[in-house]
Amino acid sequence: MEIQSLDLREHRCPMALLMAKRACAKLGQGEQLALYVLDSGTVKDIPRYLNSNGFDFEQSVVSGATVFYVTKL
Repeated sequence: MEIQSLDLREHRCPMALLMAKRACAKLGQGEQLALYVLDSGTVKDIPRYLNSNGFDFEQSVVSGATVFYVTKL
């Protein structure tokens, strides 16, 4: 299965969070999404959203960007 990706490095919160929420809402059970972010507010807000809405995720840093690898449970 191919992992979808969404590059939010040029967006700041709250727009980046809104775009991430929309993309995550479209995921089917077991589907994955990679979210690329730079904004520090977004880096703090995305994990809160994912934890409270039934998503599993891993977080890492790739080329200076924070990447959230999200899976819909």
